[in-house]
Amino acid sequence: MDKILEGLVSSSHPLPLKRVIVRRVVESAETPLSQAQCRAMFALSTRLVLQGPDPFQRQVGRQVLEAYGRYHRDEFEAFFNRGLVLGLLQRGYGELSNRDPAILDYIQAGLRLIMSCPSVLELFELLQVEALRLVCERPAPPLCARLCQLLGDFPQCLPRGRKLSLAFCQQLVRSIAHFQSQGSREAELRLYVSQVTQVSGLLRSVWKAEPDTLLPSLQELFAVISAADTSFEPSVALASLVQHIPLQMITVLIRSLTTDPNVKDASMTQALCRMIDWLSWPLAQHVETWVIALLKGLAAVQKFTILIDVTLLKIELVFNRLWFPLVRPGALAVLSHMLLSFQHSPEAFHLIVPHVVSLVHSFKRDGLPSSTAFLMQLTELIHCMMYHYSGFPELYEPILEAVKDMPKPTEEKIKMILSQSAWTSQSSSLPSCLSRLSGKSETGKTGLINLGNTCYMNSVIQALFMATDFRRHVLSLNLNGCNSLMRKLQHLFAFLAHTQREAYAPRIFFEASRPPWFTPRSQQDCSEYLRFLLDRLHEEERTLKALSSTKTSETIMNEESQTQEAVRKAQVFAEAPCMGSEERTLIEKMFGGKLKTTICCLNCKSMSQKEEAFTDLSLAFCPPTSLESVGPKCVERSEVKDDYMVQTNALATSLAGETPPSNLEANGGCDTIMNEGTIKEFSTEPNSENTTNSELNKVEDNRDMSQRLVGKNTLSVTDLLNYFLAPEILSGDNKYYCEKCASLQNAEKTMQIIEEPEYLILTLLRFSYDPKCHIRRKILDNVSLPLVLELPVKRATSHLSVGSGGWSVGVEISDIGENLAKKLKPSGADEVACPQLVPYMLSSVVVHSGVSSESGHYYSYARNVTGSGPSGLCHQSTALSLVSRQDKLLTEESPCTVVENELDTEMPREWFLFNDSRVTFTSFQSVQKITSRFPKDTAYVLFYKRQNSTCGFNTNTANGLWVNGDPPLQKDLMDAITKDNKLYLQEQELSARTQALQAASTSCSFRPNGFDDNDPPGSCGPTGGGGGGGFSTVGRLVF
Repeated sequence: MDKILEGLVSSSHPLPLKRVIVRRVVESAETPLSQAQCRAMFALSTRLVLQGPDPFQRQVGRQVLEAYGRYHRDEFEAFFNRGLVLGLLQRGYGELSNRDPAILDYIQAGLRLIMSCPSVLELFELLQVEALRLVCERPAPPLCARLCQLLGDFPQCLPRGRKLSLAFCQQLVRSIAHFQSQGSREAELRLYVSQVTQVSGLLRSVWKAEPDTLLPSLQELFAVISAADTSFEPSVALASLVQHIPLQMITVLIRSLTTDPNVKDASMTQALCRMIDWLSWPLAQHVETWVIALLKGLAAVQKFTILIDVTLLKIELVFNRLWFPLVRPGALAVLSHMLLSFQHSPEAFHLIVPHVVSLVHSFKRDGLPSSTAFLMQLTELIHCMMYHYSGFPELYEPILEAVKDMPKPTEEKIKMILSQSAWTSQSSSLPSCLSRLSGKSETGKTGLINLGNTCYMNSVIQALFMATDFRRHVLSLNLNGCNSLMRKLQHLFAFLAHTQREAYAPRIFFEASRPPWFTPRSQQDCSEYLRFLLDRLHEEERTLKALSSTKTSETIMNEESQTQEAVRKAQVFAEAPCMGSEERTLIEKMFGGKLKTTICCLNCKSMSQKEEAFTDLSLAFCPPTSLESVGPKCVERSEVKDDYMVQTNALATSLAGETPPSNLEANGGCDTIMNEGTIKEFSTEPNSENTTNSELNKVEDNRDMSQRLVGKNTLSVTDLLNYFLAPEILSGDNKYYCEKCASLQNAEKTMQIIEEPEYLILTLLRFSYDPKCHIRRKILDNVSLPLVLELPVKRATSHLSVGSGGWSVGVEISDIGENLAKKLKPSGADEVACPQLVPYMLSSVVVHSGVSSESGHYYSYARNVTGSGPSGLCHQSTALSLVSRQDKLLTEESPCTVVENELDTEMPREWFLFNDSRVTFTSFQSVQKITSRFPKDTAYVLFYKRQNSTCGFNTNTANGLWVNGDPPLQKDLMDAITKDNKLYLQEQELSARTQALQAASTSCSFRPNGFDDNDPPGSCGPTGGGGGGGFSTVGRLVF
């Protein structure tokens, strides 16, 4: 058989024919063979694998070896013995060198085949010795990475015993120091980075399994980078090890290094310079943290000579790294520290001054949010340095001209930054650059860690979490045994409510809830995500209910137990104690409403009506003349209001039981907001061209925008809602086909809300398509947000009380002021029912910072609002008593005015600002003024909670102790949180022990006060950049 196979693979027969015959040979491996035949087949397959001249022969060798080795395991065990493996590792195979990675590939394949055989233990012992020998010979990156892969798959081959393990780790560190990239093309660089990552990953595994090897390995690392041998330059690949060093060790290690009398100044200078070079490694993490910590440690022990030498040697290199987005965050942090602490001379600053202008212009041309954020930080740094080293106008004038449009820090802030950054301010103690592990902020709320441009999800999740009744329903569900999205949401809500951590990483929920068309690590539309999430939750529950109904109808006895299990899993979603039909899903109960559309023919007065379900209303910005017009809107092109303003999701089919109308967006999302054709047609309405042009000017010059807004009244959410409900006249090309008239006729279209949701979600349609520039622009108009919103709901009867709170019944919209929908209503149309004014309290506001939907940053304002109490505020006193409100209603004040006046004395620290990991107290005044203070920060998605609701969650339950009104958690959830909290306390204890040696701690960030209401929110992403930071092009790789 081996002769036949050997002749076949070397013959000139067509490749398809060879494959067929090889398949027959592989299939014949099951037939009994003599020991000599098996050995011949193993020898042939080994030769093909290791010396095959083409990929086909090597593939045939692997297939034959695996097949015959599996069916003739005893014979293969005798063939694949210690002598064979040792010969391969020490002498190679024929002309194949023993340092070829193919040797290790073959050995790994052999180990898999004999894993269950006793002789494998002997091979493990052999490989433990040979692995140590290999790393001592300084293998090249491909061979070293392949060895580490083998050792990772077979950890039994790792050197055993403390002495051998320690020697292996130290030698592996030195091997990495000898790594060099063999090419400069993108594919070669990517391969090189992956090989280095493979090797450093194995070291991390060994350190984790044997912690005693970590400190000696770090000592070896420092010995390598501090060596003064000019003939050998350690590889920058050593930077890959830094991310695996626990940050808790930073204080102890830095103090040990800076106070060790055996470490000479020359060695420390060399080590520090090489660590700064590590900033060029594309995947380095925490390198800047260690560099800044070492700089501060040297300042603390007053080794200023080293600091001066290193700063002057490396400041230009660090500055040049700012050109590369992938390493820019770390480089800017180190540059800021080096410049701000180098305060005795302008020499270091003047080394980079000639390069500042070109970098600033590059950032401006990028137009990326990440570049803009970095430009703001760089500008602040430059202003600080020019303030400190004044008197060089010839050097600074070009820089001032380049950054004239950027905000300038105040003199007080500059002085504070300089005073905190000087070397002398750090000499009394050893500060730490490490952000301390701290518990929840003083707000008691938990942040969400940005997983890479996931602020769109974080802001929406925090808004849903702060929707108190919805959160309580989710937490109260009995979802044991389910692996649904609702179960993952419950898990996330439970951790947000009960974890002791400052911020939680929602990785599992993000992967489960991310729409499939969303590109990971790129900015997305939060409104689209919200619609997709609610639709998924709704459809999931509806599917489980349908499954439950189907299963319960079956009577087959052998399926009875399976049916009961399916019913149990499906019915858990129906356990939320809320008034209303039990057939409604939780999403319908909390966010579902109904809209009725009526079209009246103006010729014969016949009417057609239809009802539509919605979970959110998308409010378009009305043209400037609409607020002053006394006639109805006239739409003479496509149905703008249908396509642009009315957006609901697939809930329309669940309530009405029919196919959703074409004017509803069945899938929900950003596509309708961004509908290019619709927006273009919308821009053809009267005066809309001027509006489009003004919006373009707003993006180009925010100051012009501010001047234009001064001369006109600010729009309010009420205005946009009234415009949404205002009648339309369908005429011209958009005439209505009247069946009674049997022809196209002018018609009036009206929309009425006939069933209000528990939580009203309003999306402000801020993104419009610019047909001239073929890009999407953001409408930056400021919109006033009422704290109390009254939603006109037209019911079947005219005397239906809204709730138990005593709001007036049958109040006309005009009773509370001018209402656009009322003003535009033709006098010939009769009211079928009086609108009921349903009061809503503002619960959450999701803010978008930026000028386009594809970039920027999201954050949210929120507060606890329920509908069960008179005022709806969880922490509000009895100031909003029903008696007071009714008394004021008797004096003809509207409920909205009454509540707004009563809330003027707002309870302090009632509002929260959720900005990814950071949660701070804020105020409603800050919410109202956000756009006027930061023109690119605009309210985008609003959550309002219906007041005096009968669907509030009853906290007086017998289920157990409730925390802040929330229901008790299921046991498995509570166990998971308890386990994580214990781990967190252990981390805190470790941090406290390591930081007990330092007298004080300061922040290494360039802006020590972080984000508050006086600072713009900045960009998105864990590295501070909303757009840059991907590993996409060779231009972003720096070596």
